[in-house]
Amino acid sequence: MSAYHFPVITPRPAAEPKTVYVVANGDLRLTTNVKTWAKQQEVEAQFGAAVAAAGWQVKRAHGVNPKTGHGFIDCQKRGMEVFKSVPKAAPLVVVEAVWQYSHHLLHGLRDHEGPILVVANFAGDFPGLVGLLNLTGSLTKMGKAHSALWSRDFTDEWARQKLAEWLETGTISHDVSHVRDLPPLPDSEEKALGQALAAQLKADKAIIMMFDEYCMGMYNALFDDELLNPTGLYKERVSQSALVAEMNRVTDDEARAVRAWLDAKGMRFLVDNEGDWKENLTDAQLHEQMKMYVAAVRMADDFGADVVGIQYQQGLKDMVPASDLVEGLLNNVDRPPVTSREGDRVLYEGAAIPCANEVDQGVAVDAYVTNRVWLAMGLDPATTLHDVRWGDEWNGDFVWVLEISGSVPASHLGGYDKAYSMRQSYYFFPLGGGTLSGVSKPGEIVWSRVFIEGGRLHADLGRGTCIEMPPEEVQRRLDSTNREWPIMNAILHGVSRDQMMARHKANHLNVAYAPDAATADQALIAKAAMFEAMGIAVHLCGDVLPAL
Repeated sequence: MSAYHFPVITPRPAAEPKTVYVVANGDLRLTTNVKTWAKQQEVEAQFGAAVAAAGWQVKRAHGVNPKTGHGFIDCQKRGMEVFKSVPKAAPLVVVEAVWQYSHHLLHGLRDHEGPILVVANFAGDFPGLVGLLNLTGSLTKMGKAHSALWSRDFTDEWARQKLAEWLETGTISHDVSHVRDLPPLPDSEEKALGQALAAQLKADKAIIMMFDEYCMGMYNALFDDELLNPTGLYKERVSQSALVAEMNRVTDDEARAVRAWLDAKGMRFLVDNEGDWKENLTDAQLHEQMKMYVAAVRMADDFGADVVGIQYQQGLKDMVPASDLVEGLLNNVDRPPVTSREGDRVLYEGAAIPCANEVDQGVAVDAYVTNRVWLAMGLDPATTLHDVRWGDEWNGDFVWVLEISGSVPASHLGGYDKAYSMRQSYYFFPLGGGTLSGVSKPGEIVWSRVFIEGGRLHADLGRGTCIEMPPEEVQRRLDSTNREWPIMNAILHGVSRDQMMARHKANHLNVAYAPDAATADQALIAKAAMFEAMGIAVHLCGDVLPAL
């Protein structure tokens, strides 16, 4: 008999025939999971009906936690417990109607041996589509085979045909014919400019300052140094506790000066100091956000940062109001001046400080490149990311609703006098704080995404138009999503709804404006050339540069 105590590994159960095993991944925040549980149950029922119609059955791999009152996987440990009961070779479906933290179940998906399908309802009320795109982007980075499916309610013929395809073959084939690798660029000033900017970056280096670099389970948004450094980009890792400490050094007068500057610019703050602070925006919340803005700029100057990213969710949300208003201010050239602590100089005077919301490092790389290219071309370098949130038909076009939690620069809205600030929802941000919101101005845009696939950096580039819509249609879209967040109503040229969902490797998409279509095309060429010279594989999406 051995003197050693060998571990006992519990065997996985056998898969039942014609059975799909379902897991539901959720948020880390209890308030969010409770708020969205009813919607999740509705979507699971709709998907289950589609599976039953195909002659299969659904078996949920985990139940409702009686202590929390919801049935989401809400942490990595819970996910590990759930996967002990999932047969390794079984068809596995992740059903998402809400935002989800991908790392809660990446461990189980990495080791799973059966076919994997990620599904979401195509609706705007909760960010299930955003969660799907994050999870599929994370699986792409991981190199794990998977399929994806989306539908309004899983009753349409297209969705049911695709589901049948997956049940029969273990995979779904989507149309991605809109994507092509960047062809050789003909010689031009724009190509030369992009290559020169890449050479300068490689020689002089640049710094991405990340306040705690892993946010909301976004594994796809975490870029290793081994991929970043060869381009010339390096990370300065800073704790969010240092940001709070720096906020405490900002004086009340300095915070009031930022607010006064915004008031003078005509920005509206929808404040209610008499109501319930859990539901209303207050001057006290805004005052703390003004301190955070000053603190972030000073810390960027301390470290010589070229890009800033604030995680803002776990930890920070329990200490201070939301960082979104701050991020929108940073991204704009015209913004409240911030002096050094000694008051002897204005920091980053006349310059935007590109900000990667949610410390998404794909966004950070993209924002830096956009900033350099747009500045070199004499264009407004204001850039931002948006969630690929939802979309709907309008006047014969599919118009995307692109939204993000407050980090849009004022120039994208037409100026501060077109911007307003509303309180962030309590179930996301318990200590409140305002947004930098409004409706994005009509105009030509370049959209893009940097992502990881096959152990290499890739970039998708496309063109689009932000359109003006009647106020009632804009409000319908806001009411269908998050009315407190800034919105962009965009047509992506030559990319259908389903092609975008099938191809896009992230929940976020970068956008920047150009004054007209010809300039947008020129800027896209320069950006593509810079990406390519940085060693990034470039892909063109949709109707872009047809002459190439």
